[in-house]
Amino acid sequence: MKVILQKDVRNLGKIGDLVNVKSGYARNFLFPNRLAQEATGERVKQHEHIKKMSEALKKKARSDKQAVADKLKGITVSFKRQAGEGDRLFGSVTVSDIAKELDLKGFVVERRDIQLKEPIKTLGQFKIVVKLESDVETELVLSIDKAE
Repeated sequence: MKVILQKDVRNLGKIGDLVNVKSGYARNFLFPNRLAQEATGERVKQHEHIKKMSEALKKKARSDKQAVADKLKGITVSFKRQAGEGDRLFGSVTVSDIAKELDLKGFVVERRDIQLKEPIKTLGQFKIVVKLESDVETELVLSIDKAE
């Protein structure tokens, strides 16, 4: 029996997959738990249409993120912070600070996309990785100078 998965099912497939299972498994487990629905002719056509539409949306979103990554490449984000002995900052520069500064420069980057192992607590220049998608990433330069 062919079914369309409504949720991810371990050792069977991911949401939206069209899989072939035994009828008893479908009737006794998948259907009652709303994990799948029977793949009738109309549902298969609807499923294929939705899949095509989602693929097109994913491609557009990926190209948009690639365009943002290309614009971000080589950008320098500067901060002026007060520092004490040994160029240690009174506080730190965090992912939220970097995201706010990028937003002021006109780049829409979520703070979870900025890869920073720990907040920066010293003066200097640092390379920061911005990972917009699993395979779309870029580097930018973070410059922290001493405030007068």
